Amino acid sequence: MALKTEFPKDPNQPLELTTVAQYYHFVSGRGTLNQELHEIFSCNSTSTPLHTLLAQLPIPLLIITTNYDDLLECAFTAEQRPFDVVVHTTDPQIGTQLLWWEYGASEPKQVNPNDSDIRLDQKTVIYKMHGAIDRDSPKRAQFVITEDDYIEFLTRMTKSAAIPSVFADPFKNRHFLFLGHGLRDWNLRVVLNQIDKDPHWSKSLVSWSIQHPLSLLEREFWKRRNVLAYDMLIDEFVQELQTR
Repeated sequence: MALKTEFPKDPNQPLELTTVAQYYHFVSGRGTLNQELHEIFSCNSTSTPLHTLLAQLPIPLLIITTNYDDLLECAFTAEQRPFDVVVHTTDPQIGTQLLWWEYGASEPKQVNPNDSDIRLDQKTVIYKMHGAIDRDSPKRAQFVITEDDYIEFLTRMTKSAAIPSVFADPFKNRHFLFLGHGLRDWNLRVVLNQIDKDPHWSKSLVSWSIQHPLSLLEREFWKRRNVLAYDMLIDEFVQELQTR
């Protein structure tokens, strides 16, 4: 994207995806940016061992991901495991509605984040916090990717309006496994801070984080939130789980 828009490079500053996407938006418009993102993330890649492992677990999961691709969905489909997909929206015409693909449905429903029939006890739900591609209708794709997108999303988070209420209780009362998230993920930081302030959050629950590399600062960050952090590559973690 930087090459296509002739993004003004600064040798003293690394290229940030959010900044390049913002510039692309200014230069070519949002529609062209979304089309470019669709072409990038809809390529026919192979699901990773992690995707396959999650799809093979015989229990309903709540999977929250910031990825735009559909590798998780492909893995669950390959394993013939039912799943719903819930996508955060950025389209101003949709507003704060969520797009909810029920298992087997060809079209999504637009649902209110605080009033939906999404069930977490019957089948896996994949919540795509930063949006997702849509192979059937590319114009329906949603992406939280520009600087403005992140500002709007973080603003909604601080108002407790970004996380659907159906996921509120799991955030407070379930163990979590964080895979590949670090201190640079501000969305995660804001979510954890919001949970930490909630009087109903069960602070005794232990969760886990797998990331590499893991700094001493990040280890302390996780420790303060009762999260056991392990310095491991994701593939090593998956291999260890399969061995056990």
